[in-house]
Amino acid sequence: MAYLQFNKAELVNLEYSLKRELLATNRTGGYCNTTIVGCNTRKYHGLFAVPIERFAGHRYMLLSSLDETLLQHGMPFNLGIHCYGEVYEPRGHKYIVDFEMDPYPVITYRVGGMLFRKELLFVVGSDQLLIRYTLLDAHSHTVLRLKPYLAFRSIHELTMANGDADTHYTPVEGGVSFCLYRDFPSLYLQLSKHADYVHVPDWYRNTVYKEEYRRGFDCQEDLLVPGFFEMPMKKGESIVFSASTAAVSPKNLKAQFTREAGRRMPRDNYDDCLKAAADQLFANKGKFSRICTGFSWHEIGGMRETCLSLPGLTLFNTGNVKLFEKILSDLMTENEDAFLHGSDQVESPLRLFEAVQQLAAFTGDKAGAWKKYGKFLKQVMESYLNGRPEVQLHANGLLWAEKPGVALSWMNAYIDGKPVTERRGYQVETNCFWYNAVCYTIEMETLHGKHSPLTERLAEVKDAIENVFYDLFWVEARHHLADYVDETGQNIFTRPNQLYACALEYSPVSEEVQADILHAVERELVTTRGIRTLSPKNPRYRSRYDGNQIERDTATHNGCTRPWLLGAYVAACFKLFGPSFVRKAQELIDGFQEDLNIHGIAAVAEIYDGDPPYNPHGAINSAMSVAEILRVKYLISQYKDKEEAL
Repeated sequence: MAYLQFNKAELVNLEYSLKRELLATNRTGGYCNTTIVGCNTRKYHGLFAVPIERFAGHRYMLLSSLDETLLQHGMPFNLGIHCYGEVYEPRGHKYIVDFEMDPYPVITYRVGGMLFRKELLFVVGSDQLLIRYTLLDAHSHTVLRLKPYLAFRSIHELTMANGDADTHYTPVEGGVSFCLYRDFPSLYLQLSKHADYVHVPDWYRNTVYKEEYRRGFDCQEDLLVPGFFEMPMKKGESIVFSASTAAVSPKNLKAQFTREAGRRMPRDNYDDCLKAAADQLFANKGKFSRICTGFSWHEIGGMRETCLSLPGLTLFNTGNVKLFEKILSDLMTENEDAFLHGSDQVESPLRLFEAVQQLAAFTGDKAGAWKKYGKFLKQVMESYLNGRPEVQLHANGLLWAEKPGVALSWMNAYIDGKPVTERRGYQVETNCFWYNAVCYTIEMETLHGKHSPLTERLAEVKDAIENVFYDLFWVEARHHLADYVDETGQNIFTRPNQLYACALEYSPVSEEVQADILHAVERELVTTRGIRTLSPKNPRYRSRYDGNQIERDTATHNGCTRPWLLGAYVAACFKLFGPSFVRKAQELIDGFQEDLNIHGIAAVAEIYDGDPPYNPHGAINSAMSVAEILRVKYLISQYKDKEEAL
């Protein structure tokens, strides 16, 4: 029995099955994402979405779905399922008897005496989707019909029936190709077995995506069905379908599927699922290696997200130092202007220092890490010392973040173009990252015997910060740090941003103060699914990430939890309390194992509700969530060794 498996009773219950999604990626940014019964409920759902270089590398959905129909004695049994408002037609999910996700999606259908299996793979490193169909059992002559639904649009948009679409096809070996619009790549649909293709183009109108409707977005789309393939199928026979942006050899498809299947990582336990989820998040396209922030709508190569998740996805996952260095170097190259001259992510350049520190700690080679990245990091420091558009260094050594109408921190939700949590002023986490970077640069330059004007100036900044930080940020009545301080005084909301005063290598406050901070966070923010973004005692607290866009954006940083914040919390607790925190750390990440069969199958969600039952939301596979859970697991293993040595 597979580790992740669903039975017929679960699958035919659409209230249950439509909330569970499968994901396959090709490690170049392409993906296949739909529900476990094959009904698309988001505009981001589809079988074949790939980045297109001529469109600035943005991802486009070419093939939305592929309906399979089994025919016996002239009777069709359609295995597809589409939503048209309150009506689902056809209702192929009623034939599904089993779904497995180890190591890739496998769906089994029973129709009368027919037993039919579908297996999905996205080819690693190539824009090609493979689907293997096997007729496991049949007692009469059987025919397989395949009907493609074409979209050819951005994953963020919807398409309507129009006269601009080129509905013609081009015959190719083993199939046909389509290119609906100018400048798009052709979509090649090919089969390992000869099939008759019948060209009867027609628009299938008013497909409804229920999740988009629930979220208050445009939710209705028209899809072009150009025709269908039809071929006989014998009991025990397998046929492989290929969708790709380049013609392939049909005679090699069966062998290619077998080869690709053998490369898949297992998903037969919690650890393997985390590793496989991490593997899905890499995107290597051309000369650059990047991280996808989350599937299926988040960007690829986000600056803040990459700095935060890179150590967990590489070092603390497989120990791949070379991949860490490649992605970090590419990130600096692609975002050099933002790192050195200004961006709308005020603390992101300072997160580079934490990433390099984690590399140095992992390899035990501080000198090597500084030699590789020190020059660039010193340029980052110079940019903050000299002033950037989004942040200014004040005489007290602290950074004042301000850009009217812009949420400069990671709490960057907007409603009607206005930040929900702008946090203008001295942000606590930004200044913790700043202090950490100042101290780290001084230490590294001193170790290498370099007494430069930069080092001397940073020493003055360090002293200034230490003189004011505690008095400025400490909220005596609450025994924790203010979230930010502006010209009106302290914002005393209990938020998780203060964790960085405890988690980073260098802290501007004493261990006694750090202990108070951690106790406050534990008391009001820690849950079994991450760290809340705001205390439930606050009147602005919103625990549910649900409702329309305004309601969701209001809640996202005002109560809902983030699994990735557990990384900073657990690191801080280990730093302060040592091996005695091992059991608690394990408890904090064990809960996610229970959720591997909901939302994104075998993955970790981006957001959870702040209150029980802690329902997951957002991206079904989040880079930061997966990365920081992997980091926590690594820290647990390290401190377990220390505990056993005592």
